[in-house]
Amino acid sequence: MSAFWRRVCIFFVALIPFAFLVYKTLANQLGADPAKAIVLYTGEWAIYFLFITLAVTPLRRFITFNKIHFRWLQTHRRMLGLFTLFYAILHMLAFLVFILGLDFSRFGKELVERPYILVTIPAVLLLIALGVTSTQAMMRRLGKNWIRLHKCIYLIAILAWLHVFMQVRSSYFDAVLFGIILVVLLLPRLYLAVRK
Repeated sequence: MSAFWRRVCIFFVALIPFAFLVYKTLANQLGADPAKAIVLYTGEWAIYFLFITLAVTPLRRFITFNKIHFRWLQTHRRMLGLFTLFYAILHMLAFLVFILGLDFSRFGKELVERPYILVTIPAVLLLIALGVTSTQAMMRRLGKNWIRLHKCIYLIAILAWLHVFMQVRSSYFDAVLFGIILVVLLLPRLYLAVRK
């Protein structure tokens, strides 16, 4: 399959969670608290795509299965990163619209009641910065600074995990699982950094 058709396939597959959310919303299948369901759903998919994006480099460098390699994934890492941004923005907008009701006077109170928002804000802002600078033109303009900036993806991943961890009320399952995935994704990079 050519790179173009792979890109088309990845694009439409990445939109399936959004289409499913729209369907469940229109079918009134979001449960007793639709606002909370939308916020949680979009947040989960933002983290899933963040992990998928981070998985590209380890898959490309370290894994070959039955002579099948994953080098082709590198071409599509930018699109996967942009879908991370897409779902993160949906998550943020869902919170602002459905939880706050666009009443920004309540924002200070929400920060007290939901301190995990404090780690979400810089994570989303950094994601926006990475999305804006993801073009070839910005790569050329920023030069080596582009690489430094885009290493912020690791900080974003840690902040995303903290966002989940700080919301734990009873079960730590999701927080521990996401933490393990994050460690597995970051260890190969640490290994390469040590080798260099």
